Amino acid sequence: MSLIEKPEIMRSSLRTAKRIVIKVGSSLLTDLELGLNRGRIADYSSQIVELIDNDREVVLVSSGAIAEGCVRLGWSERPEEIAKLQAAAAVGQMGLTQAYETALGQMDRKSAIVMLTHEDIADRQRYLNAKSTLVELMSLGVIPVINENDSVATEEIRFGDNDTLAAMVSSLIEADLLILLTDVDGLFESDPRLGAPGELIDSAFAADAQLENLPSKSKNKMGRGGMVSKIKASRIAAAGGAHTVIASGRAKDSIRNILHGQQVGTLLAATTDPLTARKRWIANQVHFKGVLVLDNGAVLKLRSRGSSLLSVGVKSVEGDFLRGDIVKCVDDDGALVAQGVINYSSDDARTIKGMVSERFVDILGYLGEEELVHRDNLIVAPV
Repeated sequence: MSLIEKPEIMRSSLRTAKRIVIKVGSSLLTDLELGLNRGRIADYSSQIVELIDNDREVVLVSSGAIAEGCVRLGWSERPEEIAKLQAAAAVGQMGLTQAYETALGQMDRKSAIVMLTHEDIADRQRYLNAKSTLVELMSLGVIPVINENDSVATEEIRFGDNDTLAAMVSSLIEADLLILLTDVDGLFESDPRLGAPGELIDSAFAADAQLENLPSKSKNKMGRGGMVSKIKASRIAAAGGAHTVIASGRAKDSIRNILHGQQVGTLLAATTDPLTARKRWIANQVHFKGVLVLDNGAVLKLRSRGSSLLSVGVKSVEGDFLRGDIVKCVDDDGALVAQGVINYSSDDARTIKGMVSERFVDILGYLGEEELVHRDNLIVAPV
């Protein structure tokens, strides 16, 4: 018997979703011998145009550039070397862009390719610029097609998979709904690709810890993602107030049916109200300059009271960072408790860890802030 709690949200509520992010995985768009599946791209494009005709706003996050590049270069598997991945992305992005431009152009629609890296999200000004660009494109009736900028990204700035990228874009533009199209019908009690499928999970809360216990095949030859990345993505989207649907992109009219409120795929519901704009930016960070290990008392206060983080509750400080950098807070087991903008450098944080703020002036020679991380600049992770 499943321990996963079902939310009360009705599928019919998805009919009113105004702003939607749709992510399409590389396994749906590419064939190891033929390259891009242009027929499927045309089908998705047609469903997206229908949504826009019904006064929806849509951003498409599409994988497939690296996979298409691998096919064009004659590689049967996705390489591991960064330089080869970047080369494949550069080659394949040409075909991916052309495929969407052709499909949408045949329906008299304009498209725009937007390439992002994590640095574009981590930098506050670039984050705001990206949001302004996407919102303006949608207002002009242009369909933004987003992909990670793999041709220039390095290991340190890569999102890691387009599920995470799609979730960050969802939060960035304040979307109501994130749709993750994949090669299976949704989340199952057991992975259908590993044997006999268990029961399809119709709905759950994105923050439900039981989801982490579901078995999952890691990834296919050409893709990076898997169900683990999709669950993680749903939590990023939920932090911004968006629901997520994980569904098969092979099924007929999958996008259309989801927006009609039909029982398609797995619905992972958001449990929190949308965050403020600044907190959205903080929640979108996936790379951190440092780590603060907290004692049990600090963990309890952050999770139960939404308090600011005081230095007295910090046991150790890891990494090198400056005032204003993003750090993560973990418990003794390394589990994420919160993330936020720190008010002190790593050197000063190490000096004052475990101490009350009244001692800061004597120890540091100044008092910057009483809090190490103020609650207005702190996002507490779901338990």
